[in-house]
Amino acid sequence: MTETKLSNLRNTIDFLKEQDEIYVVKGEVDPIYEVSGICKAWEGGPVLLFENVKGYPNTRIITNIFSRRDLLARIFDVSDHKKLKFKALEALKNPIPPKIVEDAPCQEVVITKDIDVLSAIPIIKHTEKDAGRILGGGNTFISGPGTATHIGFNRMHFRGKDWSTLSINLGTHVEYHVLECRKKKGKLPLSINIGTSPAVLVVAGAGFLTTLPVESDELAIAGGIQGFPVEICKAKTVDAYSIACSEWVIEGYIDTSQKVWENEESEKTGDDKAPFFPEYAGYMGQARQTYKFQVTAITHRKDRPILYAPLAHSFSGANLVAILDEAALFEAADRVCHGLVKDVNILKGFNNGGIVVQVQKRRKRDEGYQRNIIQALFATLYNLQIVVVVDEDIDIYNAEDVWWAVTTRVDPVRDILVYSSLRGADNFPMEKLSPQAMGTAAKLGIDATVPYPLKWKFELGKHPEVDLSRWFTKEEISRGRNLQDEYAKILAKRRH
Repeated sequence: MTETKLSNLRNTIDFLKEQDEIYVVKGEVDPIYEVSGICKAWEGGPVLLFENVKGYPNTRIITNIFSRRDLLARIFDVSDHKKLKFKALEALKNPIPPKIVEDAPCQEVVITKDIDVLSAIPIIKHTEKDAGRILGGGNTFISGPGTATHIGFNRMHFRGKDWSTLSINLGTHVEYHVLECRKKKGKLPLSINIGTSPAVLVVAGAGFLTTLPVESDELAIAGGIQGFPVEICKAKTVDAYSIACSEWVIEGYIDTSQKVWENEESEKTGDDKAPFFPEYAGYMGQARQTYKFQVTAITHRKDRPILYAPLAHSFSGANLVAILDEAALFEAADRVCHGLVKDVNILKGFNNGGIVVQVQKRRKRDEGYQRNIIQALFATLYNLQIVVVVDEDIDIYNAEDVWWAVTTRVDPVRDILVYSSLRGADNFPMEKLSPQAMGTAAKLGIDATVPYPLKWKFELGKHPEVDLSRWFTKEEISRGRNLQDEYAKILAKRRH
């Protein structure tokens, strides 16, 4: 059953329907504003499948696949969402290489003449300030002779019928391949794959990890997550490969000799002040000058191909990225001092800009490693803005409990660690406050752990454990529990 629901987007939809976890929207929906508005209104809620897309009669749009971690646990066959990172970590250690196939569903229809991407694919427009209809859910797949395989997300604005901009984040593997190609003044062939399998999406979301060498076969990690090879096929018009299970594939190449602005306004003014579309940090991204992507073909499934249209700043976007990020950060922290780290978690409000690390100091000589871990994690994932380390008695999945630890266990002079001028992802406004910053910003580490020799001073007050059924009916206990918020339940459970 695992292979069925992980092998492609359509099987995943079948699984979601079986689980009653998807709203199938029959009414007509406009890809301009309406899809994004509905998706945001259902933040953290059901998966949404739009079957009647205005202007695109033979297409569908899906959003919110990664909206809830409890649902992802079922999709990826783990008993608890807290174990998702460990499944991804196992895949990092035991990758399964992709398999080349001749007959691919993504190539049932091939378009090589009169290419018009926006007329063919129902790419959505997120907000009224957007530069246009921005493709944010396509997976850039770089493969072929002399290159490693890279899979990732890159925002694209199709300013022409058969060409677009392709934004590249600093320090990512796609930037490496582009720079290598630019040395030869050449063209980098690749494919943009839309509507891939859940495992492929997870790996594509991990764009800033230094623990993945550029020579990594990233699709093999996706194979490890899903438990069987990701199938790929030779592209029709360029020397590259496509992901066979995709709903749509846009083939083409990056022309490393041409740079263009992401919107017309910036093209005229020559600066990056024009708004582009909402980025994952929650702020409107500004237009950049980047490389031109030339389309050579569009291929797709014949029967109602599906556009995957995630919102960058959303529960779905954050959960998508967090799975592999948490796996790599756990491993990096564990390498600092093996056995000290119990768990890691990216809180919802951190939105992949911060992480909480749970440690359990076993002896006096473990003291201090928590600070080394903070430094190591900033080097591992350079879009991190904050790292908080807490003890084993803190629930790292509850922000109130984490802040209780910060409030009661942190000496601001000794335990607040500020690292100035570290390289960031260049996606946060703080990194652009001055021209001198050049994409760097200060990072914040918080050591909210109890000093090991002084643990006796931080003994928790424990109230007695009682059997409520002696005084209350089952109905009263159930009703009372429903009145308690999550933090209250945590305190009640540990009698603190």
